[in-house]
Amino acid sequence: MIQNEVLSSIAARRSCRAYRPEQIKPEELQAVVEAGTWAPTGMNRQSPVIVAVQDKATRDQLSAMNAAIMGTDNDPFYGAPTVLVVLADRSVPTHVEDGSLVMGNLLLAASTIGLGSCWIHRAKETFESEEGKALLRKWGLDPEKYRGVGNCILGYPAEGGIKPAAPRKADYVVKV
Repeated sequence: MIQNEVLSSIAARRSCRAYRPEQIKPEELQAVVEAGTWAPTGMNRQSPVIVAVQDKATRDQLSAMNAAIMGTDNDPFYGAPTVLVVLADRSVPTHVEDGSLVMGNLLLAASTIGLGSCWIHRAKETFESEEGKALLRKWGLDPEKYRGVGNCILGYPAEGGIKPAAPRKADYVVKV
């Protein structure tokens, strides 16, 4: 089997579901968001926008909004101090795919520099709400233009935050 640094990094990445409270370093944040900007997008339209949230009050507001959508009051961000909100221009036909590729790059980049990360859903519902639309306006983004794609949480993994990989299912690939 062919193996290289990129393939090894892909195989090693895991979702983290427990974080230490300290904030990540500015250079780590920059490395992760820059990796997100290099994701492929349909016809290179670059429809996504990444909003880096490190302000605790805003992070906690997003957590509470996300939890309410789930019908819980638990922190769906597992204590991660940084949330990268990925939004995409809904007028671009490939906006969901574009945003999903950005999310993949963010998750992989975080793993390769020793950060924990996890894709947290419900960004679409969050930013369809009046409270979510108000946040978009506060951030200088048109709520009618952008659709939430995902939340990439980031931080330093806490003890037990990353579980071993599950085996890959036998019929994952069909060769014809």
